[in-house]
Amino acid sequence: MAIKISKKITGFNVIKPEEEVPAEESKQQELIAAESNVVQMHEKVERPEMLIGSTYKIKTPLSEHSLYVTINDIILNPGTEHELRRPFEIFINSKNMDHFQWIVALTRIISAVFRKGGDVTFLVDEMRSVFDPRGGYFKKGGKFMPSLVAEIGDAIESHLRMIGLLKDDGLDEHQKKLVEEKRKQFDDSVKNAEEESASSFPDGAQLCMKCNTKAMIKMDGCMTCLNCGDSKCG
Repeated sequence: MAIKISKKITGFNVIKPEEEVPAEESKQQELIAAESNVVQMHEKVERPEMLIGSTYKIKTPLSEHSLYVTINDIILNPGTEHELRRPFEIFINSKNMDHFQWIVALTRIISAVFRKGGDVTFLVDEMRSVFDPRGGYFKKGGKFMPSLVAEIGDAIESHLRMIGLLKDDGLDEHQKKLVEEKRKQFDDSVKNAEEESASSFPDGAQLCMKCNTKAMIKMDGCMTCLNCGDSKCG
């Protein structure tokens, strides 16, 4: 098709064929495009019909009824190398209605933080720093809990470790060596104490029901304790 030029030509340029994109640059562009399609956790992510969850039982001496903490997770980018499991919501249920108001408020605030995205692990430290003015308690296993809120934070920590948001670094080599030395010192001291205790009384001594020590022997026809002096003859 011919084109008639009615104006004066002031300049010209030769149009060259498009140069091929280098392989490395093309691969990099593909990676950037793939990363741009990765869904990160944010407050506009819609809740799916089904969520995967875990329930943790909390039994405290503060109440005769247990608390059940349920944390539901959402799976982002399922089936891809960018698949992520992130906490989405939390529910706390109990027969005890004494703490109903603040527990409902707490679950709504924590759920909002979960849906906001980003690093949510700070919740554990914040909740563990809450102290009950009436005093804390020891849970099963000997771990001290300063408050009920702190134990809920402990349940959240267990869940975050389970889904991989929190990592257990463990002890370094220096700490392991120190613990082993202290444990050996403790075992040696206990062993020495047992040996000294065993050598303090005759081998054939019986258990004294008063002081619970194997120091009861027969003297002058009467059972007498060499540790507390208790005698069957009065």
